[in-house]
Amino acid sequence: VQLQASGGGVVQAGDSLRLSCTASDRTFNIYAVAWFRQAPGKEREFVADVSDNGLRTYYGDSVKGRFAISRDNVANTVYLQMDSLKPEDTAVYYCAASLGGGSSLHGYNYWGQGTLVTVSS
Repeated sequence: VQLQASGGGVVQAGDSLRLSCTASDRTFNIYAVAWFRQAPGKEREFVADVSDNGLRTYYGDSVKGRFAISRDNVANTVYLQMDSLKPEDTAVYYCAASLGGGSSLHGYNYWGQGTLVTVSS
């Protein structure tokens, strides 16, 4: 499955942004999908994931209570709603898909190209 991430941009601290990850085909609904992010000079970090049916979500500690992941399997799209953004949220955000899900990037077979989020103070 091919993934296309979009929605990044430049915002100020405290603002909100919604990222989208759109899949190329209808088998999308059998995959768990996650968002990871990578800041300059840092390792890629788990942000959130959602199960294939959307009923289970899991978040990294740094975004709990501020970010929300959801999916629309009819639209073949997963969303990441990001509220109360902080400068430390600045990173390239990647979406990824796998049959198993989870917080380890090594468990994901398919990756989107990334979208840059910049949060200014």
